[in-house]
Amino acid sequence: MTHTSAYVKRMLATEDAHLARLHAIVEESLNEEGSLSSRIAMEERTDDRTLGERIADRVADFGGSWTFILSFLFVLGLWIAANAWLLGNKGFDPYPFILLNLVLSCLAALQAPVIMMSQNRQEQKDRDRARNDYLVNLRAEVELRSLHRKLDLSVEDQFQHLCAIQQKQIEQLTHLERKLERLIADRSGRAEG
Repeated sequence: MTHTSAYVKRMLATEDAHLARLHAIVEESLNEEGSLSSRIAMEERTDDRTLGERIADRVADFGGSWTFILSFLFVLGLWIAANAWLLGNKGFDPYPFILLNLVLSCLAALQAPVIMMSQNRQEQKDRDRARNDYLVNLRAEVELRSLHRKLDLSVEDQFQHLCAIQQKQIEQLTHLERKLERLIADRSGRAEG
């Protein structure tokens, strides 16, 4: 009986060590996944834009804001009011406001390519972010598959250990049953005699 209980204790200790190893592997995988995500986030935060790209981004940010639209309408209204009414249509740009049309055309001609540069850069940034997301998702999928294999292996090992323990228990019960039968036979032999 001592030999069997020692065997069962060894099996349980092996099982605990196996589970501890699996826990360490899972924790290491999660830490590696976290470091990959943080490394990608650090790459996104670095500002490696040129001066022209930073200017294009600021122009695009300002050109697409309500501040720009409202201030532009204010300047436009001021220009028309100054030239048409305040200066009696004899100002620096009398009606039909040819200078204003030239300024607006130049503004549109310069602003459009700058905004397109910013949009192109933003599209590239979005493509890079999507590629990084894909890499993180792919790595997570590989890790999940690996963890599934490890868990399946662990369940299989546990099943084998449980079968071995059960076999030992059956042997013990069989041994006890034989002893019990002998004791019963000895008692019934003594009772008859």
